[in-house]
Amino acid sequence: MTSAGSDSDLEWPHRLLTLDDWADLPAHPEVRVEVVDGVLVPSPRPMWFHLRSVTRLAFLLDEQLCPEMSAGAEAELLLCESPLTIRVPDVVVTASEVAEANPARIAAADAELVIEVLSPGTKHVDQGAKLFEYADAGIEHYWIVDLDPPVSMIAYRLIDGDYENFGEYSGSVELEVAGAPVKLDLAALIDPRAQG
Repeated sequence: MTSAGSDSDLEWPHRLLTLDDWADLPAHPEVRVEVVDGVLVPSPRPMWFHLRSVTRLAFLLDEQLCPEMSAGAEAELLLCESPLTIRVPDVVVTASEVAEANPARIAAADAELVIEVLSPGTKHVDQGAKLFEYADAGIEHYWIVDLDPPVSMIAYRLIDGDYENFGEYSGSVELEVAGAPVKLDLAALIDPRAQG
């Protein structure tokens, strides 16, 4: 993925990417890049409010999880090695033991929960393709947060290989993650003064 012409051009490979290819790609700050079935998939970089909300969400979760679990923002998530599929969810919850190993990416089998915060450039993918990809990878919990007021969230849980809607929320939410109760004030994700 080297520059050709202007700095924002991406040079597309003429074959499906492998994990080694992916690891060797240079950073491209103009876009966020994932790989689906071996093909690079760029999307616009998130805007400031989105990034701030994701940071708050990861922090709030991490503070409330049991010591054996950890939440982090924008970790690479390896869904399938062949054909290669790597997504970059906004938040991933995994075992602290996995996080403390400081991996380049988290294996889907190690993800307890993934969260996507909707943005105009990724909304349809987050609500469509990723719903199926995360389910196929066996990730038990998938939450989708919509920052449009009033801030809301849909919580999905994997049942018999498919995600089922386990609740749609706004305001204060109390859920369980890996055996630990967590409370989120969704409005505070965009306005910390809203936190009660």
